[in-house]
Amino acid sequence: MKPTPPPISAAVAAFLDRPGRMLIGDEWIGSDLAGSIEVLDPATGGRIGYAAAGTSEHVDKAVDAARACFESSAWKRTTPSQRTALLWRLSELIEQNGDELAELETLNEGLPINLVKSFIIPGLIETLRYYAGWATRMDGAAKTLSIPDERPDGAFGPAYHAYTRMQPVGVVGAIVPWNNPLIFAVAKFAPAIAAGCTMVLKPADETPFSTLRFAELVLEAGFPAGVLNVVTGRGSVVGAALAAHPGVNKIAFTGSTETGKSIVSAATGNLKRVSLELGGKSPVIVLDDADLKSAIQGVCETIFLNSGQICFAGSRVIAQSGIFEDLMRGVADVARSMKLGHGLLPDTDLGPLISARQQARVCGYIQSGISDGARLLCGGPKPSEQGFFVEPTVMIASDPTIRIVQEEVFGPVLVGTEANTLGEIIRLANDTPYGLAASVWTKDLSIAHGLAAEIDAGTVWVNCHNALDEAMPFGGFKQSGWGREGSQAGVAEFMEEKSVIVRL
Repeated sequence: MKPTPPPISAAVAAFLDRPGRMLIGDEWIGSDLAGSIEVLDPATGGRIGYAAAGTSEHVDKAVDAARACFESSAWKRTTPSQRTALLWRLSELIEQNGDELAELETLNEGLPINLVKSFIIPGLIETLRYYAGWATRMDGAAKTLSIPDERPDGAFGPAYHAYTRMQPVGVVGAIVPWNNPLIFAVAKFAPAIAAGCTMVLKPADETPFSTLRFAELVLEAGFPAGVLNVVTGRGSVVGAALAAHPGVNKIAFTGSTETGKSIVSAATGNLKRVSLELGGKSPVIVLDDADLKSAIQGVCETIFLNSGQICFAGSRVIAQSGIFEDLMRGVADVARSMKLGHGLLPDTDLGPLISARQQARVCGYIQSGISDGARLLCGGPKPSEQGFFVEPTVMIASDPTIRIVQEEVFGPVLVGTEANTLGEIIRLANDTPYGLAASVWTKDLSIAHGLAAEIDAGTVWVNCHNALDEAMPFGGFKQSGWGREGSQAGVAEFMEEKSVIVRL
């Protein structure tokens, strides 16, 4: 492991030298060090900068700025095609500044930079351009009605011209997590803008920098002041104030199920709309006839991507007995070969976890699994001496009720359980409070379709995992969330539908 990073670029160094700031309207509001949050490089544990510690007063000002923009004639007169052009211009700026954004994302979060450049930055561009197209396509519908009249003779009443209108919901409060912060910021901003909303965005206090740089590009793209406001700070302060704010019409949140429940409670004050993309304990189902090599590669990609800090990570394998031992041994062999290191180093396979707290949490889950009788194939609960690393860990559990099988770990930890019949597989797959995603590995597509119908998950992949496209809706069943991101449904989450009926 090489915890010492290479020198950072001049552009990133200049950005990090700026004092902690927040964007309210078109003004950058700073704070002194006494009112700032120290931001760490998770690969070294050393400080890389400071973020402003926002307050409820900052949230009030940001909501006021978003409200003033939303109600302004300038934003209301912005046509769908003009919003399309703004989103497209922003995608071009991200393309031009992709290396800087990637470096900030890696330095702040720890994800290997090669993955950020090849997967995340192109994904941001694709998301913005996809929703740029939807801005001109969210129309209502019109028809002629003949409504029965209740008179005794049973005659029908007059005809009516009826139509529906799609209107923006208003001011959106977006709260995004520390894992892949740019992905989640853009995934909320793009459809909200396509719908015609304005936004107050709160990044995680651990990972504010790439989001703040994104906000600079939003202004550079020509969006009016107040369309996007960014307030950094603690979730217990800024996030709570945003969720409860009476001037916010909708909260879009990605994060833990526990926090999602508190947001729902806070939102009841003005019954604001809420969409939630929450936790998961996604099963990877491998049948005896699956291609072993492909299944091993797929399992490794889904659990070790971003060190397992992915909501839809395939963190538990359910495999039939004919393939189970070979599959788990193969995954363990790959895990042992992975190189841990700083995300800015090009040969790094696995970066750090986000914080010392998360490192301790993941190690605690591994230890609990061992204590509950799970068999350790590789890795273990020993934390690194420098930085917040945890070795990729593979375990086998015969008891599907223990914590390591039931609860979301959010780290590079895979647990496997052996099963035989399809009925047993379905029961085990659905036997958690979550229902975000799943994958099925088999050569029999008839069985695959049958399993996809029975599994309680918002997304079921077949012979793949992590295959994402903005044209497909994404969200969870059960305690994995409310609503959908992606596709037309993602824009509809930020709109209200109104019926208008006119007597002819």
